[in-house]
Amino acid sequence: MSAAGWAGIAALAGVLAGLAYLAYLRLWYAHVTKGVAYFGLRAAEREARKREVARRCRPLAALASARRRIRAPRRLPGFSFRGFSGPPQCSRADFARAARYAPGPADVFVATQMKCGTTWMQQIVYEVLSRGRGDLGDEGHRHLYAVSPWIEARWAVPLEDAPRLGERGRRVVKTHLPAALCPYGEKARYVYVTREPVACFASAADFIGMLLGPLTPELPDLVDWFCSDRMWWGPWPGHVDGWWRWAAERPNVLFVHYEEMLADLPAAVDRVAAFLEAPLEASERAAVVEKSGFAYMKAHEERFEMAPPTPFPAAGSFLKSGRRDRGRDVGPAERERILAFCRERLRGAAYPAARYYPELAG
Repeated sequence: MSAAGWAGIAALAGVLAGLAYLAYLRLWYAHVTKGVAYFGLRAAEREARKREVARRCRPLAALASARRRIRAPRRLPGFSFRGFSGPPQCSRADFARAARYAPGPADVFVATQMKCGTTWMQQIVYEVLSRGRGDLGDEGHRHLYAVSPWIEARWAVPLEDAPRLGERGRRVVKTHLPAALCPYGEKARYVYVTREPVACFASAADFIGMLLGPLTPELPDLVDWFCSDRMWWGPWPGHVDGWWRWAAERPNVLFVHYEEMLADLPAAVDRVAAFLEAPLEASERAAVVEKSGFAYMKAHEERFEMAPPTPFPAAGSFLKSGRRDRGRDVGPAERERILAFCRERLRGAAYPAARYYPELAG
């Protein structure tokens, strides 16, 4: 055989070996991150797992970095389910399973569009139900995702295995599903949180960068994604309006604004406790407020990280600043593009956007 023939065989063997490696890596990664395989570990064990993921995925990360230097991807990965886009950590089967679920009195849903205060409200609800004695340390529940199922994804404890909290044995269920897809039960409770849309975008862009590293699209492409039906779980205006309508029509749905939580956390805690019919003693209320504050959550950030380790070492932190003016981190052109999109999509909506965010008037 000629030298060219042997070179072709070697190249083919290299491609096949690479594909086999990627297949193995995908299976292994799913095995060590699904459910509580990662979030059920102790803090030191999670750090060791991060290093292991980085080591095993180093060739993939190097390949992605080389590709990024050539051309940035224009689109984020995802799929479509009943007219809504979903992220790569979920699947159509996950969305379908969540939509079929029949919620009961044990279920307290914390619902948001992504990066609108989900983790913060999960912690508030967890501590309210635990009367301020919730323990996410190594000797307790270890991590928020070991307590709170994410109904349309598999990064957290499965719903059937979630710890029951308080005298009523309740579960804190996370979801980003729009109202059109979220399973509804009259005896369940739903707490929805929204946030000013430009701040939502700024936080989402940072989070995506942490997850995808060199595969993150450029800022203009992220703005295009946010201002389109390709936005995971649906665009901000429709997501907010759908849940506002639910809250107006259904007494078991509480609608909260992120900025209200920032302005007066104790009042937000009182509101959630009253809604859940979980009255707190003064000492319990103080403990809930302390453990739900930014300082406490930042100091114990390893208990609240929002994703398992990825092939790309994360730069930055999952809990950024909690600032009200987070949207100022976005340039003026991008800011106006997002606001204009939201104004247009909110025409005729039930949600009174201008009451809460005057920049959306018009």
